[in-house]
Amino acid sequence: MTQRTLPALLLALGLAALAGCSTPTVITLNDGREIQAVDEPKYDEESGFYEFEQLDGKRARVNKDQVRTVKEL
Repeated sequence: MTQRTLPALLLALGLAALAGCSTPTVITLNDGREIQAVDEPKYDEESGFYEFEQLDGKRARVNKDQVRTVKEL
């Protein structure tokens, strides 16, 4: 019984740690459109763009001037 308990516990802890790493985010643009991102977007000060990964896995960039709000789900 204990041979199965320890690996199951370690697997559960690993999955819990991975689930806590990403926080889905909704980016609302000035024109009312909403974009869902896998994680919180990173702001690049040099270019003035938010960079993020969309739910379909594609990388995207949005100009800071077009963003109204960034909210975590």
